[in-house]
Amino acid sequence: MPANPDINGETHRAPQGRTGLKKLLLVLLLCLSAPAAAEYADVVLNKRSEAAGMPPVIFQHWFHRERFRCKVCHSELGFQMRVGANDVLMTDIIDGKFCGACHNGSLAWGPENCELCHSGLPGLKTGIRGDAETRGPGRW
Repeated sequence: MPANPDINGETHRAPQGRTGLKKLLLVLLLCLSAPAAAEYADVVLNKRSEAAGMPPVIFQHWFHRERFRCKVCHSELGFQMRVGANDVLMTDIIDGKFCGACHNGSLAWGPENCELCHSGLPGLKTGIRGDAETRGPGRW
C-alpha cells in the first residue's frame, strides 16, 4: 500500500494485518446473505383512477414509512391497514384529508402535480407490489 503524506508532510502506512480484510469479508458476507427486499413495498391504488381517466396511483409506502411511524397515517389520518379498503377521493385530498394533510403544496407537493402520484402503468391492479411482508400487524 503506498504511503501518502499528511498535512505536515509526514508519511504513514496503514497497519499491516488481516483486520481490514476480515471486516471487508464480513460486510460482503452480510450483504450477500439475504436478498434485498423492500420491507414496506409499493402500493398500487386503482380503485377509481383508470375509471376517471387517470393512471393508477403508486404509493411508495417504504418511503413514507422510513420517515413516519405507522400511527401517523393509519391512526391520525384515518387510513385503514388494508389495501383497497380506503375510500379516498381527490376532493378529500384537496380538502386536506388523507394524503392532503401533507400533500398540500406546503409540506409536500400538492394535488396539482398529478403525475407524481398517478404514475402507474395502465392495467395495474390495486394491491401491494414487491415484498408484502410488513413485519407489522400481520400480512395484508
